[in-house]
Amino acid sequence: MVPNSIKIPVPFEYVFPNGALFLGVDKLVDFDRLRQDDNQARDEHGVRIWVVKVMDQDPDAGKFGRSTEIKVKITAPHQPVPPEGVTLPGGITVTPVAFTDLTVTPYNDSTGCKGERQPHKCRARLAWSIRAGALIAPDELARLVKAVA
Repeated sequence: MVPNSIKIPVPFEYVFPNGALFLGVDKLVDFDRLRQDDNQARDEHGVRIWVVKVMDQDPDAGKFGRSTEIKVKITAPHQPVPPEGVTLPGGITVTPVAFTDLTVTPYNDSTGCKGERQPHKCRARLAWSIRAGALIAPDELARLVKAVA
């Protein structure tokens, strides 16, 4: 039997075939401890969980009005630090990033399901929770893949 919270390991290129740009990082809030000073969520070993927001560079990611922002959870004792950004002509700085040890967990996102309406219009969908081991620069990921091969 497949467990409910299965974590499926996937390569970075499967999740972000066109790469990802760093948008920000913040703590994951544990709403059961909301009134406490330190209300950051922790994993089963007590290590802090961080949420890294990235923009998916896939041109199809924003189709049909969907957001290109994706949240990736990282378990680490300290806040992940993004690599150095790249300054483009015109003074705009972007930060391409990659992740190691990516896993995806499927879940049923029923926020779009409005069951009280008649006739019933269910817009529930299969969604994916993404976790990673570390936040790194894309060229570091290429070196890691070559070292393993």
